[in-house]
Amino acid sequence: MRKGTKRKAREVGGKKGKSKEEEKASSQEQTATTEETTNKNGEPAQAQAQTQTQSAAEQSESVQKEEPKNNDKEGEPSKDVKRGAKRAKIAKPQTGTEYFPDKRNLEDLWQEVFPVGTEWDQIDMVYQYKWNFSNLEDAFEEGGELHGKKVYLFGCTEPQLVYFQGQSKVTCIPVVVAVVSPFPPSDKIGINSVQREAEEILPMKQMKMDWVPYIPLENRESQVERLKSQIFILRCTQRRAGLKHLKLERVKKFEYCLPYFYQPFAEDELEQSTIVQILFPTEPPVFCEFDWEFDEPEEMADKLVEAEELAADKKDEFMEFVKEKVREGKKNNREAREARKKAIQEMSEEAKAAFQSMKFYKFYPMPSPDAPDVSQVKSPFINRYYGKAHTVF
Repeated sequence: MRKGTKRKAREVGGKKGKSKEEEKASSQEQTATTEETTNKNGEPAQAQAQTQTQSAAEQSESVQKEEPKNNDKEGEPSKDVKRGAKRAKIAKPQTGTEYFPDKRNLEDLWQEVFPVGTEWDQIDMVYQYKWNFSNLEDAFEEGGELHGKKVYLFGCTEPQLVYFQGQSKVTCIPVVVAVVSPFPPSDKIGINSVQREAEEILPMKQMKMDWVPYIPLENRESQVERLKSQIFILRCTQRRAGLKHLKLERVKKFEYCLPYFYQPFAEDELEQSTIVQILFPTEPPVFCEFDWEFDEPEEMADKLVEAEELAADKKDEFMEFVKEKVREGKKNNREAREARKKAIQEMSEEAKAAFQSMKFYKFYPMPSPDAPDVSQVKSPFINRYYGKAHTVF
């Protein structure tokens, strides 16, 4: 019994060992078959595995390029996108082209000219409208009155009641006066008003005014010294911010300024005037005009006493004051005539010709929808020194 049992155990063990050897042989045959198949295709099995791995990686990368990660911030490109990759262009909305008119060469000429005699608190009101001075610009063009000539410009304002946008309003109208002359018409400023007892003739520079060359827009970047300017403007360098540091009398002087001009070949109207201004220093002061050709001192004094404008005990003092003013007036007239004759005698022939050929042109704003129409309020009168303009535009 024991021998038979051992024999069977050996047979079973032999069968198991044989089956293991057969499985190993079968596995080797399959491997050999796979190698033969690989050799037939010309590629090793390992290379095929690598190729499959690379293909899967490329597919994953392409998916990442097309779909950014969810944790990326909105509006930012994915970090996996290559730097050299081009971004898609966003089309901008098309808008209409804007055109701005070219600035004219002398467009700001009238604004650069200082409005002499205008009250400081009224200067801003002068520029509240878009005044049109194209007539002044055209005068310097070829064929214009001022073309190719040496011209000196000064400004002033004329308060007038004008109609604009359905209502009448007192408006400071800007005016530009052009003086055609080979040399400056004057280097002085006259200061006079009803409130002042006597006029003053001062150098322009004392009132911070002077003639300066005007540079057209197209030449603004050039050196002034190289330009042979034919246009000179009256400019004031007094800043409004500095007025608060001045005395009231000094500030008022600017408001009473008038561009001064002395024409030796035209007899001054003051030389023929027989009227003197009387400002009698009493309380209250007495102001009146006295014409020595038609008035009598005593007769005027009686009228003032009757009107209770002059105290009766001041009558004699007033009469003496008037007579003294008359003597001063006659003396001034005589000296003015003598000075004019002397100036003509000492004047060169060139200067005489210049004074005799000097012309004055007065420019008002042209009609415009942006400003009041001033065509009905034009006047040739400039001021008491210049008299009337030869031509009004």
